Amino acid sequence: MRSDVVRRGVERAPHRSLLRALGCTEREIDQPFVGVINSFNEIIPGHIHLRQVADAVKAGIRAAGGTPFECSTIGVCDGIAMNHLGMKFSLPSRELIADSVEVVAQAHAFDALVLIPNCDKIIPGMLMAAARLNIPTIAVSGGPMLAGRLGNKLVDLADVFMAVGAVTRGEMTGEELERLERVACPGCGSCAGMFTANTMNCLTEALGMGLAGNGTIPAVHAARIRLARQAGQHVMDLLAHDVKPLDILTEAAFRNAFTVDMALGGSTNSILHLLAIAHEAGASVSLAELNDFSARTPHLCKMSPAADGHHLEELNAAGGIPAVMAELLAAGLLDGEALTVTGKRLAENLTAVHVRDRQVIRPLDDPYSVSGGLAILFGNLAPQGAVVKRAVVDPKMLTHRGPARVFDTEEEATQAITEGRFETGDILVIRYEGPRGGPGMREMLTPTSLLSGMGLDDKVALLTDGRFSGATRGAAIGHISPEAAAGGLLAAVQNGDLIVIDIPGRTLTLEVPEKELQERLAGLPPWEPRIQSGYLKRYAEVVSSASTGAVFKR
Repeated sequence: MRSDVVRRGVERAPHRSLLRALGCTEREIDQPFVGVINSFNEIIPGHIHLRQVADAVKAGIRAAGGTPFECSTIGVCDGIAMNHLGMKFSLPSRELIADSVEVVAQAHAFDALVLIPNCDKIIPGMLMAAARLNIPTIAVSGGPMLAGRLGNKLVDLADVFMAVGAVTRGEMTGEELERLERVACPGCGSCAGMFTANTMNCLTEALGMGLAGNGTIPAVHAARIRLARQAGQHVMDLLAHDVKPLDILTEAAFRNAFTVDMALGGSTNSILHLLAIAHEAGASVSLAELNDFSARTPHLCKMSPAADGHHLEELNAAGGIPAVMAELLAAGLLDGEALTVTGKRLAENLTAVHVRDRQVIRPLDDPYSVSGGLAILFGNLAPQGAVVKRAVVDPKMLTHRGPARVFDTEEEATQAITEGRFETGDILVIRYEGPRGGPGMREMLTPTSLLSGMGLDDKVALLTDGRFSGATRGAAIGHISPEAAAGGLLAAVQNGDLIVIDIPGRTLTLEVPEKELQERLAGLPPWEPRIQSGYLKRYAEVVSSASTGAVFKR
């Protein structure tokens, strides 16, 4: 056991003395040490209940003969951090989370880990650490929030963001907004749509690192607590059979995860995070490959933030991620030999699974579309790629040619949208918001939600080297690489330049002669970092392109 280095032999008497100070009995000192990495805090609704989840995990570990030690990580609530300085810290927190898990697990020689994340950056950060550490590990999330109800309508946080735009346009009163605000988020859990947190919790199942139900069992259901106990028990089985993350996080696992992502129409951020986890796992996955997954994977689930999309509680009732994977496996779209934390192959896990609601999980012969819900665009404006959630783009905007309206910060764009300083057909460009330029690659949920709330999803597009919340909908294209701060062509775009968006053709083109573009780039002043101190300064110095997952350069 790894933990023998802190408990065996005469020279470890001081170590054992400290363990006794924790209240550990002889038996507990003799059993395998399991780190329970909990991201509980009192500022994220998705994490406020994680003490109860952790207690269940620890009960499962003890029942299976292990000794649990609970430790913690930081977390950022993207919704609360949105549209101010705080959002610059959201994506960078992923690297801190990965580092903190690695540090505590290595420093205390844990034999195995149970990871308890629930929201956006915490999930990939923990999985990145699991790949680095490569000790038996299982993840169990806190689960999704229930949708709110406004009359007979199910609502969620995305509706509140879009309602701000409706109020701005005079189509909703302040009193109506307040009524929505009070019911949209009814309690604990990750926000109820297929936003980034729920996408990543679902994809944890597809990767094989979480048990069935990890992504969809509601936070408030007793089944969530049972799942947590089972996770604690299962990690002891993984330890007994020496099954490690790198046995599970193979290239086949990532192919499965990207395929499930396309079928769900998940958050664009999932591309960023899966690439980062693959990087840590040493799995070869390139952004260019993802269009192949999209081309052959039907879009089976229409989830919020798509108009009239379903919520996670409905997907759970329909059979959850196992039911989606069973459909894809039957079509030969998944690798059934991929190993999972159950100790079984994926196909073995799915033998008794079936779809319980065809309104929520469409059959393969009647999908929402024959290709996946995400698309990667390439062209002179994005030679290293850009990402769009095709599933939530109005059909009228799948192809569009329009003039650029350029902004160098999210704040400038938000103010212009609020004041109506743009025209129908414009393509709003927000640059210098990438991983390096932001720094931190902020999400742009406020400007996209304003446009949606104003009823402009079919009239205006938005491009950025930043990124979008999983709650974004409309013709919003992000992750443009290389970013403006790294000398990307986005830095040379001027007001009035014509841009052509062709999502079916997977292209993004700036219609300006090449010679003129090179002259513009040559005439740009040297880029100066916006933040000159603290963690964000260090982050900007070492972060890589969004096209490679915005991981740290080696």
